[in-house]
Amino acid sequence: MSQAITFSEYGAPEVLRLTEVTAPEPGPGQVRIRVRAASVNPLDVKVRSGLMARAVPARFPVTPGLDAAGVVDAVGEGAAAAVGDEVLGFAVGGSYSEYALLERPVAKPEDLSWEAAASLVTVGQTAFRVLDELGVQAGRTLLVHGAGGSVGTIAVQLAAARGITVVATAGEHDLERVTALGATAVRYGDGWTERVKARAPQGVDFVFDASGAGVLADSVALTGDSSHVITIADMSAAQHGVRFSAGSAEQAADSLPELVRLAAAGKLTLPIWRTYPLTEAAQAHTDLEAHRNHGKAVLLP
Repeated sequence: MSQAITFSEYGAPEVLRLTEVTAPEPGPGQVRIRVRAASVNPLDVKVRSGLMARAVPARFPVTPGLDAAGVVDAVGEGAAAAVGDEVLGFAVGGSYSEYALLERPVAKPEDLSWEAAASLVTVGQTAFRVLDELGVQAGRTLLVHGAGGSVGTIAVQLAAARGITVVATAGEHDLERVTALGATAVRYGDGWTERVKARAPQGVDFVFDASGAGVLADSVALTGDSSHVITIADMSAAQHGVRFSAGSAEQAADSLPELVRLAAAGKLTLPIWRTYPLTEAAQAHTDLEAHRNHGKAVLLP
């Protein structure tokens, strides 16, 4: 037996309970890990609250969590790792647990912390995928909305490394950090379009919206082409002729080795805001819902 966080009904963070569960057994191609760190993502909050019930109906009880890093302690037939390996990847069946199953695990470099390893998975692949979907080439100008958040932070770094000119909107407290990542940082909020135009007189070619802050109409106007705008956070995308990007774990696995390599080399950073013991998963969700975090929240089972 092991312990996991589960919920058996949709609701507030208090529906998350510490539960005794049977440790999962790895199937073909899977590994089981003793979880050392599990990232808390906004999607976890949406699933728990019921906001995703129509798109992703729950089969209660649910163990939340998409990302995990840990030490392999059991392997299925054909698994790409061995007992004792330190790995990270997408969790099958949830990661808020002492034990989790991973498919297509990626080796964790020794100099990459457990917290960073777990935090990189979903947000890293999302940023990587959207940049590829936009098809931004070196020398063009990309506007990233929500650059202070985890996905935006990685998108800025990946784009800058590819020779793309990056302009990024962020909160006042994140402007200095976003600038250090290689972007021209602009304060979000009323008047943001004028501030962007002033800082990017050459114009904006593409927009990556990671904020969901009602910026799509003005973003389309800036680029002059709705096909040059993608959002991962604004459900009104179709009303503006904008693509809403939602990728698969298969796509994520393809980009994860490169993301890990860049992070281990110090070329990709992601701030860890706070760590919590597994028993405080509800508090982590409360903090995310209140937008208290300035970086990733991570559970340490």
